Amino acid sequence: MRAAGSRLPSVAFCLVWLVCAISTGCVSCHPCLKKAPADVPHELDKQPLPPYEIEPPDILLIDAIQVVPLPPYRVQALDGLFIQSTSTLPNEPINGVFGVEPDGKVNLGPSYGAVRLIGLTTEEARAAVETQLKLVLKEPKVLVALAQSRAMQQIRGEHLVRPDGTVGLGVYGSVFVAGLDLEAAKSAIEEHLGQFLLKPEIALDVFSYNSKFYYIILDGGGYGQQIVRLPVTGNETVLDALSLINGLPAVSSKKIWVARPSIDPACDDQVLPVDWKAIAQCGSPRTNYQLHPGDRVYVKADCLITADNWVAKIVAPFERAFGITLLGQQTILSFDRSIQRGSGGF
Repeated sequence: MRAAGSRLPSVAFCLVWLVCAISTGCVSCHPCLKKAPADVPHELDKQPLPPYEIEPPDILLIDAIQVVPLPPYRVQALDGLFIQSTSTLPNEPINGVFGVEPDGKVNLGPSYGAVRLIGLTTEEARAAVETQLKLVLKEPKVLVALAQSRAMQQIRGEHLVRPDGTVGLGVYGSVFVAGLDLEAAKSAIEEHLGQFLLKPEIALDVFSYNSKFYYIILDGGGYGQQIVRLPVTGNETVLDALSLINGLPAVSSKKIWVARPSIDPACDDQVLPVDWKAIAQCGSPRTNYQLHPGDRVYVKADCLITADNWVAKIVAPFERAFGITLLGQQTILSFDRSIQRGSGGF
């Protein structure tokens, strides 16, 4: 009776401790979940996202439609010059596009020879060509115009937005585009190119959306949390997001919510409760919210599994210590018995 009575406090202490452990596992620091506003976009009532803001490391597709150098333009190697002259020889007319050689000369024909035009303006080039032709012709009238500029760098293709928010344009420098939408970025790039080109015009689009994500946070039931980052395309819902991670994990409690950071610092962040049973089993679209950039889809673990994991983490060190102690005692007893048997044999 005394032995049984002496065990009662220990049993009671263990029961109290177990209840406290389970209660600790079931009560977590999750926010107070309130009913979401009726105007929150969901599966059957999606809304277009706000204009896309460019951020690193997006990749932009830039195509310069009009690349005309600012006047006065100076002739460069590999340019194409349109040259026309009157009073030419019958078999050697001068009326077409002539290329500027790498050494800066333009060959006007076997009878007229070559003239060096590199570094000259079109008016200076006209005078130089006219002077050259006067060696062969009588009072020629010459017209020189730029037909094609080979020296101007073309702006075409994919351009990465750097970590500092700028996009490189080759010899034309760089432009800050972070935080701008496409229209504002197009205007900024054209304004910058206006320092080098005459009325530049570009076509701008986003080639790769690399800066906007939403997150799925999976509660591990006392063993940490797993975070999955997924890109935003503007059409994902909660169901789409969870399907990309092959559904809910085995420790999930079906208690899910979407934590949406507020754009306005003066407003509180939104916490949207998700009715998983209604979505999965009843096909209800009401809480299958459309996801926005920066959203956190939080999947809480089952409270019983969490409590069990907490108990296991608390008990495991003691079990390990008791196991080592028992193993040491058994080893000593076995050693003593071996000695006693050995001494009895003599």
